[in-house]
Amino acid sequence: MSNSSERFKLIPSVYLILVKDGKILLLRRFQTGYEDGNYGLPSGHAEAGETMREALVREVLEELGVQIAPDDLHLALTMHRSCGDHERIDFFFTASRVGGEVENMEPNKCDDLSWFPLDKLPENTIPYIRHALHNFANKIPYSEFGWDK
Repeated sequence: MSNSSERFKLIPSVYLILVKDGKILLLRRFQTGYEDGNYGLPSGHAEAGETMREALVREVLEELGVQIAPDDLHLALTMHRSCGDHERIDFFFTASRVGGEVENMEPNKCDDLSWFPLDKLPENTIPYIRHALHNFANKIPYSEFGWDK
């Protein structure tokens, strides 16, 4: 347990659920040290002084080379996730408009960027991402993951 005078902390993460023609954009992690070889969503951590939507706008530009206005991002799902030694709060957004063509801007961290049917995700999809996308498909706006004791 932490010092009683120290407040509990959550790490905020943001994700983009980009769907086109019934398919979702996933990227395969590569040389990151976390879930390498498995598919996830365009994502990142919020930094001090930025909103969750601003963080996602920044991350999507860095990873995919596309522009999204913060007002075009819409919260689809919030997940409270236990990661063993820490907890995260994950915000999954959809975008009503995207400017530019999706392209892999970080080939040193991602070795595949592909569109998959939402109901046929690759076997090697990160488990909590699979859980989030199941909830997204079923319009469940809040979930918890990793709390099984």
